[in-house]
Amino acid sequence: MSYSQRETDECIVLEPTSGAPSGSVIWLHGLGADGYDFVPLVPELRLSADQSPRFIFPHAPVRAVTLNNGMRMRAWYDILELALNAREDESGIRESAALVTAFVDRERAAGVPARRIVLAGFSQGGAIALHAGLRHPEALAGILALSTYLPLRDRLGEAAQANRHLPILMCHGRFDPVLPLQLAELSRDLLRSAGYAVEFREYPMQHQVCEPQIRDVAAWLATVLRE
Repeated sequence: MSYSQRETDECIVLEPTSGAPSGSVIWLHGLGADGYDFVPLVPELRLSADQSPRFIFPHAPVRAVTLNNGMRMRAWYDILELALNAREDESGIRESAALVTAFVDRERAAGVPARRIVLAGFSQGGAIALHAGLRHPEALAGILALSTYLPLRDRLGEAAQANRHLPILMCHGRFDPVLPLQLAELSRDLLRSAGYAVEFREYPMQHQVCEPQIRDVAAWLATVLRE
C-alpha cells in the first residue's frame, strides 16, 4: 500500500494513494520524539489496499519536563517522577487529551465515522490515547497502546459508556527499563476489572518496537478497521 505524505506545523499525514481511506489512525509519539517517529513503521505494516487508513502523526507541545531537569522537549505532559504511585500532571494530560479529541473531530468533519477511528500511541503517547479514547463520547474503532500505562487510574469512572466495549490492544516489553512490565500489567488488570476486553501481548524487548509486534499490530488494525 502506498501513501502520499503532507506536513503541517501540527502533524504529519499519510494519505492512501489508492482512493478514499478505510478509516483513520491518530498515532501519538513518546517523550522527546515528534510526529515523524512512527512514520517509517507504516510501510512495515503491509496493510492491504482495502484496509488503507489515513495516518495522522501529531507533534506534542514543547514543555519543560521535571524528570529531565526541566529540559524543554516535546511532551504530552510533564513527568514529575517515575514510580508506581507517582504524582501525575493531570492538567497536562487533560490538555493533550483535548488536542487528540480535536484531531478526532477533524476526521469526523472530513467524513470518517468515529467507529473507524483508531487512537494509537507509544509510551507517553499511549497513555494519552488510553485517556482520551476511553472518555470519547462516540464509539471508536479501538485503542492501540504500546509500551505504556493507564494514567489517572483513579479517574476511570469518567470513561464514556459509548466505549465500554472498545477493542484495546496493549503491547509491552518484558525487559522495559523505562516503564516496567508491572505497570502495564496493573493497567491491564484495572481495565479488565472494569469490564474492558483488553488484549495484552508482551515481547522479549525493552522500551521499543519489534518485528513480531509490528505483525500483531497490523493484524489487529486490519480487524478493527474491517468491523
